[in-house]
Amino acid sequence: EVGEPFKEEKAVAKYLRFNCPTKSTNMMGHRVDYFIASKAVDCLLDSKWAKAKKGEEALFTTRESVVDYCNRLLKKQFFHRALKVMKMKPDKDTKKEKEKGKAESGKEEEKKSKKESGKDDKTKKEKEKEKKKDGEKEEGKKDETPGTPKKKETKRKFKLEPHEDQVFLDGNEVYVWIYDPVHFKTFAMGLVLVIAVIAATLFPLWPAEMRVGVYYLSVGAGCFVASILLLAVARCILFLIIWLITGGRHHFWFLPNLTADVGFIDSFRPLYTHEYKGPKADSKKEEKSESKKQQKYDSEEKSDSEKKEEEDGKTEGTRNSGTEGSGGERHSDTDSDRREDDRSQHSSGNGNDFEMITKEELEQQTDEGDCEEEEQEDTESRPSHGKS
Repeated sequence: EVGEPFKEEKAVAKYLRFNCPTKSTNMMGHRVDYFIASKAVDCLLDSKWAKAKKGEEALFTTRESVVDYCNRLLKKQFFHRALKVMKMKPDKDTKKEKEKGKAESGKEEEKKSKKESGKDDKTKKEKEKEKKKDGEKEEGKKDETPGTPKKKETKRKFKLEPHEDQVFLDGNEVYVWIYDPVHFKTFAMGLVLVIAVIAATLFPLWPAEMRVGVYYLSVGAGCFVASILLLAVARCILFLIIWLITGGRHHFWFLPNLTADVGFIDSFRPLYTHEYKGPKADSKKEEKSESKKQQKYDSEEKSDSEKKEEEDGKTEGTRNSGTEGSGGERHSDTDSDRREDDRSQHSSGNGNDFEMITKEELEQQTDEGDCEEEEQEDTESRPSHGKS
């Protein structure tokens, strides 16, 4: 004969029910929660009953004391002992697995034969490469799985059945909960729900101000939900219109994260996104790269041409200085005065003491100098003939 449980026993069982780790499974067609004995003992040893109070001894001092107390709880039908029975695979599954293994072995043999026929056609270099790769793979397999290949770890399924010997033992024994008290949170939530339903039914008896306030709140909430739904539909319509007009090149989304799995504020960020998916995007990129290359090439050509012009200017300047130095004695005073007048006119006209001279002007000056020298030689030769 089993008597009714005491308050202390109920409190201990309730603490164990909500604090000891449990798992759920099926037993005799019903969903049940079970726990392991060793974890229950550890949970009670960490509870307040394992600490001594003033003038009183602790209820749980050792693991044996906890086991004895749990035996009392088992006899008062808070939980009962169960037996794990592993599920065996049926014969059909084993036959299917054997057939699959045979089929896989046949496929491997076919692949090997194909590889052998293909190897005859390959060159010696390719054969050496394949041998090296095969050797590396075999070494890796030996390092990973010495002796036998690894198999995937699969959890074995089991079912619970009532145990014949109903005794609490400290270890990996399984015990199924019969005691199922209502948690305080669920009780409080249910009470709040009942009160809310009663208050809603008594809405006509509310004061006028509260009724008006609740009415406006409900209308505002409904408008907000409706606006979000309309936005979701409108953004899809806008995307379709732009997509059809542009032939699928422009992808424009208004509020792209509105229907995404994000927070309330993040669903309204960013305001819009735009993507261009067409042939012009690639051509623009190519044109930009080509323009950059052309600019670099032009700058290089300009620098080369400037260098050449500077070199030509230097050579011509040296030539002019040589001709002026040699022909200065031959030139008459009138010619030198004339050149000085021309230079003074150029400098006074431009307002500069120095002037950049082009190639053509330099060539004209050299030609004029040569002509003047020839005239001087003719004039000198004429009087000599007359004397003779």
